[in-house]
Amino acid sequence: MKNILVTGCAGFIGSNFVPYFLDKYPEYNIVNLDCLTYAGDLENLKECKNNHKYKFIKGNICNRELVEFIFNEYNIEGVIHFAAESHVDNSIKNPGVFIETNVNGTYILVDVAKNYWMNSPFNYKKEYKNCRFHHISTDEVYGSLNETDLFTEETPYAPNSPYSASKASSDMIVRSYQETFGLNTVITNCSNNYGPKQHDEKLIPTIIRKALAGEKIPIYGDGKNIRDWLYVLDHCKGIDLVYHKGREANVYNIGGRNERSNLQIVEAICTILDKKVPSNRSYKELITFVEDRAGHDRRYAIDATKLENEFDWKANEDFDSGIVKTIESYLDKYAK
Repeated sequence: MKNILVTGCAGFIGSNFVPYFLDKYPEYNIVNLDCLTYAGDLENLKECKNNHKYKFIKGNICNRELVEFIFNEYNIEGVIHFAAESHVDNSIKNPGVFIETNVNGTYILVDVAKNYWMNSPFNYKKEYKNCRFHHISTDEVYGSLNETDLFTEETPYAPNSPYSASKASSDMIVRSYQETFGLNTVITNCSNNYGPKQHDEKLIPTIIRKALAGEKIPIYGDGKNIRDWLYVLDHCKGIDLVYHKGREANVYNIGGRNERSNLQIVEAICTILDKKVPSNRSYKELITFVEDRAGHDRRYAIDATKLENEFDWKANEDFDSGIVKTIESYLDKYAK
């Protein structure tokens, strides 16, 4: 058996990843370190609760003593690092929390891993020679795009919010441990995820929740900000491939090739809800434009060619199929 530390599993992407990973790989034990902020919920992992290959530890990645204890107690042989503060609006209101968790927390994790697995720079301990640190990041580190280009792994970083700046900083810390110490690392930068278990504050759950409550559905600015949308399980499969097969010291972009404006998203959801949960008027009448967010990037879009070519990966869900599954999961959730 191989023990790996997966941080932030009670959040959206991590809680989709862990059941998928445990089911696919019987040879792994997963230790989940999560401090259960407002965005983390153990209910998201209820299907893992009685799995003997899964261990939950409540704690902060910024607690070096705890991270060192986990490595020693469980003989950690790999890290997949999801844990992060991730809501842009919150980063504008309180940037310090994002710097502490995303920057300092990543530094502590990667430094403890280096010390535990290695004797000296570029000299792994024999029993840990294949250990890897996989850092999960975001396309927001690249900044805002024009109307035609795509983000590639060579796109220069140009973060525009405290959140994206903190993630860019964490990426650079991981890269530095690869270059300076020879730590085996990979980084994945993903586009906007959607699917089951996402926190209510995010765009798609907010649209569904507000619509069902008959409340105004707030859309920033003119609603024409564009994102590339990636179904969360497709992202999990991409992470799996990169963790196991990705070339050391490489970055891989994971995107769904599903560009949609915020206005297109809300109209699509309202159309589906009009059919599934009909009301006396169309949910589209609840759409309300509100003052735009500060520093709101106009467009993100990922070129996933590298991942597609190296591993024959492709997103199984296009937006039309994925959004139906997503809405159905939230209808079940809000019905309870």
